[in-house]
Amino acid sequence: MLKIRQTNPTEAMLGLASPSSISIWWNGGSILGLLLGFQILTGLILSMHYTSDMANAFSSVVHIIRDAPMGWLMRNLHANGASLFFVFIYLHVGRGLYYQSYATQSHTWMVGVTILFVSMGTAFLGYVLPWGQMSFWGATVITNLVSAIPYLGHYIVEWIWGGFSVGQATLNRFFSLHFILPFLIGGLSALHVVFLHEKGSTNPLGDLNHISKIPFHPYFTWKDAVGFIVVFVMLGLLGFFYPFILGDPDNFIHANPMVTPVHIQPEWYFLFAYAILRSIPSKLGGVIALVMSIAILYFLPMSASQKIIPSSFNPLYQVLFWVLIVEFILLTWLGACPIEEPYSTLAVPLTFLYFISYTALVGSSMMWPKIIKY
Repeated sequence: MLKIRQTNPTEAMLGLASPSSISIWWNGGSILGLLLGFQILTGLILSMHYTSDMANAFSSVVHIIRDAPMGWLMRNLHANGASLFFVFIYLHVGRGLYYQSYATQSHTWMVGVTILFVSMGTAFLGYVLPWGQMSFWGATVITNLVSAIPYLGHYIVEWIWGGFSVGQATLNRFFSLHFILPFLIGGLSALHVVFLHEKGSTNPLGDLNHISKIPFHPYFTWKDAVGFIVVFVMLGLLGFFYPFILGDPDNFIHANPMVTPVHIQPEWYFLFAYAILRSIPSKLGGVIALVMSIAILYFLPMSASQKIIPSSFNPLYQVLFWVLIVEFILLTWLGACPIEEPYSTLAVPLTFLYFISYTALVGSSMMWPKIIKY
């Protein structure tokens, strides 16, 4: 009688057949998993000293920095770890766009976009917790956008606030959700990996039927280890030498509902969406454009054809991809600029081009085979 050898999940992972041609751009998933675990660990430590009370939240953050053993380091690493998480999640999404993973790994792509949405929500909630000026006013502005929903918007905003303005109930809710949502991200990440392993990783040619495959260990475990070292070096540089380079100086001031900051802006990883929001004169239109700046990624697998030519052989697709990247960078810069000329005017055509670029990307992947045929 034939006996089937049972393998545990660790053996299955280490022995996973992986394409021999995948490059360093495929390290993004493992690095994001590392950063997620790091954020949960440092966040758990910080929560032991944090007080979600309007009168004491700001002071508790000061207490963490000044009095808690290594509290300054935990706080610096947690805050800058969030920025690094978004650096690598944007790189990961960019790699999927460039190599057209949305066409060959549609389920994996959809779960990945959901992870991006939940991560952005979690980061926003965490930004409010220090209860500085920019935290308070950022929460006021962003949550008030929900009031643009016809008929129900006003009631939903009051439900989110737990009152008639951002206050104690809001801070309590944001702290609870900020603590819970990372575990949801962890569950979605596990589902992301399950869908990925159904078909296996793609390669730079976008092919799933690889001729040459090698075990995941030791070839890619060593490559991932090098990526982890680079991430820890970056975290060390930010945590020890440049802890506040990505923050806002106004957040060193206790939240004051009576004084509005001169220039309200979110963290850098939301600036491109913030610029899109500001470029639309209609409040409801701006909110829809804000959501669609990310939600448009959901539509790529639906609109893409399975018969696409790999981007490596499609110069039109490559040009359009880098145009999209330049638009993303310019929108991020405009989101940090004051609401005045010429910045306000520049954001309008860039917003239009940003959405058109996604349509052009999908169209070019299907048009190019016909172009080269003739």
